[in-house]
Amino acid sequence: MTNITQTATDFNGLGVEPKMLAMLDDMKFSIPTPIQVKSIPLTTEGKDIVGIAQTGTGKTLAFGIPLIQRLAKTTGQALIVLPTRELAIQVQADLKDLARGYGLRTALLIGGEPMGKQIFALRQNAKIIVATPGRLINHQEQRTVNLNAVKILVLDEADMMFDMGFEPQIRKILKTLPEHKQTMLFSATMPPEVVTIITKYMTMPVRIEVAPAGTPAENVNQEIVVLKAEDKRTQLERILKEHQGSVLIFARTKYGVRDLCKYLRALGHNSAEIHSNRSLAQRRESLDGFKAGKFRILVATDIAARGLDVKGIELVLNYDLPEDINDYVHRIGRTGRAGLTGKAISFITASQTKSIGKIEKLTKKVIPLTKLVDFEITTARPNASRFGSSRRSGGRPNRFRSRPRSPYAGHRPGGGRRGR
Repeated sequence: MTNITQTATDFNGLGVEPKMLAMLDDMKFSIPTPIQVKSIPLTTEGKDIVGIAQTGTGKTLAFGIPLIQRLAKTTGQALIVLPTRELAIQVQADLKDLARGYGLRTALLIGGEPMGKQIFALRQNAKIIVATPGRLINHQEQRTVNLNAVKILVLDEADMMFDMGFEPQIRKILKTLPEHKQTMLFSATMPPEVVTIITKYMTMPVRIEVAPAGTPAENVNQEIVVLKAEDKRTQLERILKEHQGSVLIFARTKYGVRDLCKYLRALGHNSAEIHSNRSLAQRRESLDGFKAGKFRILVATDIAARGLDVKGIELVLNYDLPEDINDYVHRIGRTGRAGLTGKAISFITASQTKSIGKIEKLTKKVIPLTKLVDFEITTARPNASRFGSSRRSGGRPNRFRSRPRSPYAGHRPGGGRRGR
């Protein structure tokens, strides 16, 4: 793959047509993001690209602008595949107005909505199909969609699709598409499964990287709190008193999310939940309410870790660590967006302290640590300057004895400490 670097202060000179420039200006998009600057000229030329970028970097317009401009001048369709319903809904909403300005219709194919409504949209000569893998295959099996006319394919959040077990569906979809097409793949990380797809199904792709894989948002202040599992709720209450803005809390399981949301409501907090046991309508209600300020707190599984476009989230709290430590970066990236500063706090029990080194190696940062229990880490924190070895010379475990404590860490008068 070829690498490319480029900078720009506006959309002029990127291959964006005057008509599109006017619409972008009306929508208050004046300064392109780095991924847009680097990808739009290439995709406008019809090149295959591999974009390495986190969510919230402007990827939708990066592929949407050239995609719409090209479809307006030619026959054929574009297919955009995303891992979750929420992401698909968001992308379709972002592109719908721009597409309408060119007389192009869109179709949204996701689970949880009636097939009949989606079939109707497809029959209205939809030029842009936005779909999740499972529902797209359902349509293919029922022969209600024909992908023979697809000339542009976008695979967004590719690594997440493989993390969620969609590899068989993605391969099945790729086999049914025309051989000659433009492919744009976007991914936050590059696991082997994604590399295989790139090698097999893309033609001399250009690699665009706006942030190294695993790079966290720059404006996020991170903290790790080591505590007993039974003290999590007490510590959560303290933190919520310190942060009065919107809060996104991640729990590991759907049952944990449900119970935690119920607990927060009992405390008087306006809270909503998102997980796989909720219907699409319920999930949309929770997300829309969180965006509108109806709910101050949103409790979610990793279904909300990527693509959640909510402005002004003050705090992301990892009540439970993610099963895949790489998802840590995606979670905390929900705050500190659009130039604002955010906070991310992670609860870790003494048995999980090995994860501290993994997180710091992934983010290449030494994260402030608040100890509410004594503990010993069997694998040392990575060297702050190199982040290479996971052990100090001699291989001895690293014990943390004194660390700055946060103002909500539970001090007692006279230096005593709660939560022991």
